[in-house]
Amino acid sequence: MPVPVRDPAARLARGTLLLTLLLTAPAAGAETRGAPPAVGTLTVSAQEVTESEKYVGRIQSVSRYAAVARITSFLDSVVFTEGQDVRKGDVLYRLETAPFETDLASKKGALANIQAQLKLADTNLSRSTSLMRGPAGLQQKVDEDQAQQGGLQGQLQSAQADLKTAQINLSYATIASPIDGKVGRTAITAGNLVSPDTGVLTTVVSQDPMYVLFSIPTRTVIDLRNRLAALGGLDALKLRLVLPDGRTYGEAGHVNFTDNTVSSSTDSFAIRGVFANPSRGQNKAGHAVRELIDGEFVTVIVENPDPVRLITIPRAAVLTDQRGDYVYVIGDGKAERRNVTLGQPIGNRTTVTGGLRDGETIAVDNLQRVRAGEPVAAAPAQGGMAQESGR
Repeated sequence: MPVPVRDPAARLARGTLLLTLLLTAPAAGAETRGAPPAVGTLTVSAQEVTESEKYVGRIQSVSRYAAVARITSFLDSVVFTEGQDVRKGDVLYRLETAPFETDLASKKGALANIQAQLKLADTNLSRSTSLMRGPAGLQQKVDEDQAQQGGLQGQLQSAQADLKTAQINLSYATIASPIDGKVGRTAITAGNLVSPDTGVLTTVVSQDPMYVLFSIPTRTVIDLRNRLAALGGLDALKLRLVLPDGRTYGEAGHVNFTDNTVSSSTDSFAIRGVFANPSRGQNKAGHAVRELIDGEFVTVIVENPDPVRLITIPRAAVLTDQRGDYVYVIGDGKAERRNVTLGQPIGNRTTVTGGLRDGETIAVDNLQRVRAGEPVAAAPAQGGMAQESGR
């Protein structure tokens, strides 16, 4: 139990302390409650928005050639420079030709010999046939000459085929590119023996245009086909690429193929787009530099060509808790919590597909001081937020 204070001076000091506390309490309470928090606001409005979705894709060359030796021979020379652009018909490798030239000469000689024999057989048959008109003619002789002529005609065809084979083998000693494109590194150097079993000597991949392969979920494909039926279906989609370094590729593409089956493992359609891939200059070696590379992973942005009107707001204006995404709608000087359904992000903004109406005002900054149902000092947002709202 407290001991009563009997000293008048102590009693006076205690009374002064109590009076001070009573005088300062209202001020402290007023500071705690304070003035309504100042918040920046913006009035939302619907805008035309190009809807888009992102998918992982891979760049693929339209044409690819794997150079393989078709004959067994020693490699005389590698004609190309690794990494250079080549044209259709440019020589890549030259193989030793002497054995094949010799074989070709032999086949030509054999053919000439058969042709001479056949010419003599034709003459003999003509003569024996003429003699049949007189008493000295013999049917047996005619039959023998016909048989010899027929045999030589068969040998002639065989010799002609052998000659053609020798010519083809000689032509295989020169390996040329059948396409325009960029040649890779060589797997073998001059002086080595090559054969069909050696494998791929080098590859050539076409450069312009290039394909991009990606997959879209089946439900999305069906939805796009229905929505874009009047515009040509999936062919009306506009494609853009984001390169591995984060840059957006400067050329737009379009869909040129949709697979005829659905993947059983991913329930998606394989889609192929095509993009121009022009030269962006040359490197120090004088080779053309292009941005799209065969086998490269990219992000494919699929844009709907038919814009829709949607409300867009700064992403920073959206808060999230266990009840979902929400914003503070400002009306009559107070903040109202409003749950919203968000659509696709567009830069620093996001589309709102549900929860907001055209013309409503929302808080966009100083949100940490806003409480639902409490007064706020609202003023139009300035600076970055205002710029975001006006985009």
